[in-house]
Amino acid sequence: MAPYRLPLFPLTVVVFPGTPQPLHIFEPRYRRLLQDCLAGNRRFGITLPGEKSEAPEPGAVGCAVEIGASEELPDGRSNILVVGRRRFVVRQLIPGSAPYHVGLVEEFDDDPASAPGPTLLGDLRAAFLDYYRTVRLLHDAEPDEPELPAQAVPLSFQIAAALECELELKQRLLATRSTGHRIEALLRLLPTLTAAAEAALRVHRRAHRNGRGGAHSVFPSDL
Repeated sequence: MAPYRLPLFPLTVVVFPGTPQPLHIFEPRYRRLLQDCLAGNRRFGITLPGEKSEAPEPGAVGCAVEIGASEELPDGRSNILVVGRRRFVVRQLIPGSAPYHVGLVEEFDDDPASAPGPTLLGDLRAAFLDYYRTVRLLHDAEPDEPELPAQAVPLSFQIAAALECELELKQRLLATRSTGHRIEALLRLLPTLTAAAEAALRVHRRAHRNGRGGAHSVFPSDL
């Protein structure tokens, strides 16, 4: 797809294709962005802020999102629900009269030749279910069974979106253009996250019995 103009909303959140994300809109410039999007194709892009300023820098990877629901509050703020669509690279920022950022972006997909075999998909589902059940227990929720996509790409995105980990790790998973590499990275990451959640769960349970304890987590840095 050829590059195109897209309103940009820098946020400290990583959104993946096919996954929902609730947002609270309160700054005047992003209220304007919301108004313009609702009057148009209901789409904008979410990126992490740049290193030197809020604006994303050329080469930044983000995800285009579509507004699914919008609730305007009496004071002008809004609660919205967006759904991730396709990933993009910011080619350049476009100056203009809008109070928010606008970029020239180019969308991309995974390399079709990078699909993993069924064994890796089965391993990924099993590793994620172990993690998911532990995190649900940690949050005092019933460990139900999540519905997981059958296809490799949406499966990897849904699992990446569900992880409670550092933003930098999620951003690397978003930017990866190889489905196989993303799944291999998730398979390296999940046991560490599960072990950390299990340790936190033990402390959580001791706390409910008036015990004391502490836990820490260590995340791999070689995604």
